[in-house]
Amino acid sequence: MNGYNEPLLTIDGSRGEGGGQVLRSSLALSLITGRPFVIEHIRARRKKPGLMRQHLTAVDAAAQIGRAEVTGAVPGASRLEFRPRGVTPGDYTFNVGTAGSTTLVLQTVLPALLLAEGPSDLALEGGTHNPLAPPWDFLAKTYLPLVGRMGPAVDTALVRPGFYPAGGGRFTVHVQPAPRLSRLELMERGELLDRHVRALVANLLRHIAERECRTIAQKGGWDEARFSIEEVADSRGPGNVVLIALQFENLTEVFAAFGQIGVRAETVALRALDGARAYLKAGVPVGPHLADQLLLPLGIGAHFGSGGGMFRTMALTQHATTHLGLLRRFLEIDARAEQAGRDDVVVRIG
Repeated sequence: MNGYNEPLLTIDGSRGEGGGQVLRSSLALSLITGRPFVIEHIRARRKKPGLMRQHLTAVDAAAQIGRAEVTGAVPGASRLEFRPRGVTPGDYTFNVGTAGSTTLVLQTVLPALLLAEGPSDLALEGGTHNPLAPPWDFLAKTYLPLVGRMGPAVDTALVRPGFYPAGGGRFTVHVQPAPRLSRLELMERGELLDRHVRALVANLLRHIAERECRTIAQKGGWDEARFSIEEVADSRGPGNVVLIALQFENLTEVFAAFGQIGVRAETVALRALDGARAYLKAGVPVGPHLADQLLLPLGIGAHFGSGGGMFRTMALTQHATTHLGLLRRFLEIDARAEQAGRDDVVVRIG
């Protein structure tokens, strides 16, 4: 699809969540549809508005894959024009150069590669475990297996983790596209099959991870077989993350909390446990972050008439409601959310 000569669609980057997701999702949808766009007031609601290194990496990645003409891709810019000329699968390496999220850069280009004319191999370098983005483990265990149910096969491997603020992480992704995206419905999560807690420490004392695991074991009543500690040997800087994976019949959800200077290990552990508990109590299959991630592939499937779908989730985040609005603008599809209970929302796409 080539929308190079089409009129520009104007996007207000200050609407909704007013951050980087408006830009990333607009880039992804432009690649898929071929529709050029201009985004104004980029990240207007952030403390430091405008384009930062992480966002420029996403723009560059989308430009390479879409052979796009881009105007305004400079640090601090509040306005950018993007005109794609067609998606080109292949081998790509994208380096954020900081601890900025590599998973969010992947989020920008992956949707277009799912329906490309050939396979792609990607290497992404920067932050793999960033407190402001889904960690790599969420991609591997939660998001990509669900994408696989829609038709494409996407495999990922973590080469080394990269924590904030040093970065230096790397992971690879192989994308085997499909001719179409099938419909996906997630209305029930099924029985709980397994739960596991991993505490990672890099260039920090092991007892931090031990305290985190002990806290979750005591507060959650989980036995020792559910826990593992990983000391990362090749990290560029210090880092700590607690990951709780809940495996159900129909999907696996991952909840994370990140260590910070001045924050006790016990507090970090309880943050991860609180997220998992809230999800378990809600009884829905899709957690709040997964809900946001699923909207793009479901919207794309609905746009091309082959897919779409529906799922039950918790109360929508501002990211998700902003995402729904972008889907309606770019794809001109029915994308809506209906309140079914206090913490039970049904999202219907297409």
